[in-house]
Amino acid sequence: MKKFLTILAIFGLLFVSCSDDDPVIDPAPIEPTPITYTSGSADFSNFVAVGNSLTSGYSDAALFIDGQTASLPNMLAGNFALVGGGPFNIPFMSDNLGGATLGGTPILGNRLILDFSSGSPTPTPISGTGATEISNTLSGPFNNMGVPGAKIFHLVAEGYGNAAGVPLGLANPYFARFASSPTATVLEDAVAQNPTFFSFLIGNNDILSYATSGGTGEDQTGNLDPRTYGSNDITDPTVLFSISNDILAALTANGAGGIVANIPDVTSIPFFTTVPHNPVPLDEGTAALLNGAYAQYNGGLAQLQGLGLISVEELAQRTISFTAGEGNAVVLLDEDLTDLTSFNPALINMRQATSEDLLVFTSQTIIGTLADPNNPTSINGVAVPLDDQWVLTPEEQLAVSTALASYNQFIEALANQYDLAFVDVNGFLNTFADTGVPLADGSTVTATYGTGGGFSLDGVHPSPRGYALLANLFIESINAKYGSDLPGVNPLDFTGLYIN
Repeated sequence: MKKFLTILAIFGLLFVSCSDDDPVIDPAPIEPTPITYTSGSADFSNFVAVGNSLTSGYSDAALFIDGQTASLPNMLAGNFALVGGGPFNIPFMSDNLGGATLGGTPILGNRLILDFSSGSPTPTPISGTGATEISNTLSGPFNNMGVPGAKIFHLVAEGYGNAAGVPLGLANPYFARFASSPTATVLEDAVAQNPTFFSFLIGNNDILSYATSGGTGEDQTGNLDPRTYGSNDITDPTVLFSISNDILAALTANGAGGIVANIPDVTSIPFFTTVPHNPVPLDEGTAALLNGAYAQYNGGLAQLQGLGLISVEELAQRTISFTAGEGNAVVLLDEDLTDLTSFNPALINMRQATSEDLLVFTSQTIIGTLADPNNPTSINGVAVPLDDQWVLTPEEQLAVSTALASYNQFIEALANQYDLAFVDVNGFLNTFADTGVPLADGSTVTATYGTGGGFSLDGVHPSPRGYALLANLFIESINAKYGSDLPGVNPLDFTGLYIN
């Protein structure tokens, strides 16, 4: 036993000795395998983006540095840089206010923020005077050729970047800042850069201004001369096709690849889906008072129907009636109704709104106010019908949707003709408006105004997070067409709403 214990003791010493003398070797750190992306058959070395406000990064009713940085093409350029893409130069505004002056006189308003001073969040222009002076031209060239407000024919219009024409409405203040010369066109400045890849997203303004103005413009279908168009008119589809063809021919002349996007349904954006057609609450006394005031009007309609001058359906459509409680429809003018003033000058072409009417977002500033400050009963939308500019009627919506269908048919055909990637922005935004888009953190981006995260406070343009969703849509189409494997962007890296 003593010998056995002695042996154990010796072994114990050996173990201690070995433990003390042998060096401890740490395992070699494992380096992460770098991710390598490929460009496929595309050459992204010189990317130029052609378009309007959706290309520039416009949001919250203004163009400003942070918005430009979070623009759709700048996100694309970040992906392109992973596979040899070059610098992406942007004609930045001078600050984050968004406003601008011409000769020291303010001509562009500041971006919107949510103002809580009234107790409820209200979109209000941020205070301050913007440092951007339109006449201080920038030295280019610039890869982001997005010009807010541009329609398709503006991209080929000489003088569109002439600062002298801005006060006359003949030129665009944004393009005037970075046009290579007063006579240069947007297309000329884009082509002069000899792009190897381009994006083409244009045409929404050719129907948007008609829609946001409540259909106050004219449908110019059949008129091939854009020089005769008003600012809120719908562009003839053939004009859009012809000029788009010229632009794509010029951009691809040296073999450039690119991506072409169709136009979203403008009536699905928050600008048209936020204000309900029936926002008027009334107590019993007020409802009875209003019904009494409209009794003579309704009686006159009934007489005309009895004489067979209007149908029973039109009588029901035009009859004005209020009830106590929430959800009374506003009263509005409608030029599409039968003009009855020849029978009775007192019969105004008015009716109450229905769920098929789209009240524009800005109508909330007029509904419930007084048409005559000295007359407390002259309430807009109740005792006084809303003007046409505050609502897009079903007939006006039809004009928009008809033009949109033609535009998108032509755009997709051109993408195929020039063998370019095509992205269905219209289909995506329709789905987005219906169901929203889920994100990795479990949240969902929707088109709900203010809280949905997809649109900015102007109700028309995406938020940075909304632009990120579009960027990924573009990347998917580019990867599918050119065999690249670009990763896209993380929408959670971009804000859904600027808080100040």
